[in-house]
Amino acid sequence: MDIIAAFRVFVRVAEAGSFSAVAREQNISQPAISRQIAALEDHLGERLLQRTTRSLTLTDDGRDLLNHARRVLDAVDEAETAVGRRRGTVAGLVRLCVPVTFGRQHLSPALPTLLAAHPHLELDLLLRDSLPDLVEEGIDLAIRPGAIADSTMIVRRAGAVSRYVIASTGYLAVHGEPASPQDLAGHECVQFSTPGHTNVWQFQGTDGPLSVEVHGRLRSDSGDAIREAVLHDIGIAALPAWYFRDEIAQGRVKLLLRAWELPPIPVQMVYPSRRNLSPRVRVVMDFLFATFAANPMLADAP
Repeated sequence: MDIIAAFRVFVRVAEAGSFSAVAREQNISQPAISRQIAALEDHLGERLLQRTTRSLTLTDDGRDLLNHARRVLDAVDEAETAVGRRRGTVAGLVRLCVPVTFGRQHLSPALPTLLAAHPHLELDLLLRDSLPDLVEEGIDLAIRPGAIADSTMIVRRAGAVSRYVIASTGYLAVHGEPASPQDLAGHECVQFSTPGHTNVWQFQGTDGPLSVEVHGRLRSDSGDAIREAVLHDIGIAALPAWYFRDEIAQGRVKLLLRAWELPPIPVQMVYPSRRNLSPRVRVVMDFLFATFAANPMLADAP
């Protein structure tokens, strides 16, 4: 049997806790995954997984094998990429997860440069506004705004984005324009519902810091949904200006309270701490650092 391929399937099943999830990920049938695991168990003469209709757990032998299999796969990856480095190539698949609007506006236009520089590199680009379980879903690298509370992840600051209080001219025509941050208490404010966001907006002005509690009937974990809410005159939001680049130029959207500043949001690169960072992931990470540094809307704040 192909023991390396079997190890890869076994590790992913152990991480995901599901045959069907790995089958979807690899675009093959669930029975095919089950057969590979069964063949590995027959080859080793030990049961590796306990399966019921509701759960899948590792046996003691399965837990032992998982550690060995990960080390073997890391060594194989290092050997393959070492040969690739000597040939001047980086090869293999990198699964990268980024927020939806960020990915559309900043990352997707830059990817042709990365792929042209590394013809043997493959990317699986996942656009999600919430942080997934990187280990369970086999994601190599994620870009996330704001603080990351998960201590099992490696987090590296890559940049920062400035935020602005923003509303459509249609909303302002009906409800009026706030003259100070305190005026926001009387307005509909569209907020993020993701962890780390609160309904208290922090401002910095000439007289020092100021905190304002805002309220609104709409919340979302999607930056795109908040953008659409602003464009449809639902309320005021605190977002980076690049969400509305065209609409600001067209006069449909206005930046408010320019005498006060919202603190910039750090942009983080996140990856699982237990994994060695393979050369192909390092190439993607280095490219992203360079892309951020070259973009004034993403470069780290002073």
